[in-house]
Amino acid sequence: MSRIGKNPVAVPQGVEVAVDGNTVRVKGKLGALERTLPSDVNVALEDGKVVVAPANDERRGRAMWGLSRTLVANMVKGVSEGFTVKLDINGVGYRAAVDGKLLTLQLGYSHDIKYAVPADIEIKAEKPTALAISGIDKQRVGQIAAEIRSFRSPEPYKGKGVKYEGEVIVRKEGKKK
Repeated sequence: MSRIGKNPVAVPQGVEVAVDGNTVRVKGKLGALERTLPSDVNVALEDGKVVVAPANDERRGRAMWGLSRTLVANMVKGVSEGFTVKLDINGVGYRAAVDGKLLTLQLGYSHDIKYAVPADIEIKAEKPTALAISGIDKQRVGQIAAEIRSFRSPEPYKGKGVKYEGEVIVRKEGKKK
């Protein structure tokens, strides 16, 4: 039995949830999201809460139960509060700047990296060495953050590169003299 799946998803005030078969539509102050869940689970709206249950007693149904409940919970949280991922940039001369819908990164290459910011994502350069990526879709925010990090992932000797805030880079010792 799924410990996560059996908990219903509470719908906060100001958020509308519509369930049509296995399609869940969530609308809130920050926007609207829609997702079709696997056919192995049943979704219902009961007493202002979204309840997810396995459609059958097969292994796949039980596996999709917790996943589907978490996806619905992330949709509800996304339209009411939103998600934010913060990135730190370490290195001499490494910096970032946001100009409208264009992110410009200087990461030690011979050229600047220009990244077009998608319409559903907001990127702020809090400092030249700190970025905040926010949006309503948790998967999309994480994917954009991973793409930006991949331009120069942190290296283990000096720790230079783009890393998540709070990420610990295991440092290596350099050459012996």
